[in-house]
Order: sequence, then C-alpha cells, then structure tokens
Amino acid sequence: MVHVSSRLEIEQILRAARVIAIVGCSDDPSRPSHRVARYLQDAGYRIVPVNPNHEELLGEVCYASLTVVPESIEIDIVDIFRHPSHTSAMVRDVIERSERLGRRPVVWTQIGVSSAEARSMADAAGLRYVTNRCSMVEHGRLTEE
Repeated sequence: MVHVSSRLEIEQILRAARVIAIVGCSDDPSRPSHRVARYLQDAGYRIVPVNPNHEELLGEVCYASLTVVPESIEIDIVDIFRHPSHTSAMVRDVIERSERLGRRPVVWTQIGVSSAEARSMADAAGLRYVTNRCSMVEHGRLTEE
C-alpha cells in the first residue's frame, strides 16, 4: 500500500519537494486552489499551474494538462483541486507522465477531492497517494515546529 497517512511521511514529502503542480489552479484569489498555490509559492516552492483556461497564473506559465508540462520540469507533487469525478483522469495523467519520464511524483488530493478509483489506480502504479489533506495546512505545521 502506498497510501500516505502518517504525519512523518507528510513532513518528508513536503521537505523533499521543490516543484508542485497545482491541478485546477484558479485565477480567483478567493478559491482554495489559488490561495494554496500562492502560499506554497511564497513558502519557496516552484508551482506549476495546470488549468486549460489560462496561459499564466501567479507569474508562472499555466499548462492545459499534466501531459503537456515540459519533461524538463521535474514535478515532485501533483496537488489536485478538481472535483472527485475528475480525480481518476488526473491520476491517469500522472501515471502516463511518470511512466514516460521514469519519475514518480506524489499524488496529493485536497480535502474532499479523492475517489476510490483514483486511489486504486495510484496504488496499482506504485505512486504515493495523499488523501483528504490540505498541503497549505500541512506545510504550516512544519513551520510551527
């Protein structure tokens, strides 16, 4: 099982990560995806916004999907903000990218975003999978300690 649930594992993932793809990143500052992306960016991570409706977000090139993010960008975490009905498709994109590039990012699903199918797909592909956790909240815990 590659489901990540312990606080120690979460800390290790966040400490090791440098690049975080924000799938479903919004241009609306009131949306959680925008707030979390800005927070992570301010915390020193490079964010890679993924949203087919924008060319740029938060000063970064925005990509239509994970499958078109350049191979030279080594994504450590794929942070998903899409509706649970889309999560499996996002995990398929992560699997496709990881098989093509030989790198295995962590799949991180925000609170209420996961699906059983997506989790099973990630498990079968050997991807670590974080569910029902906010990356901003979890990172905030690191800075409190």
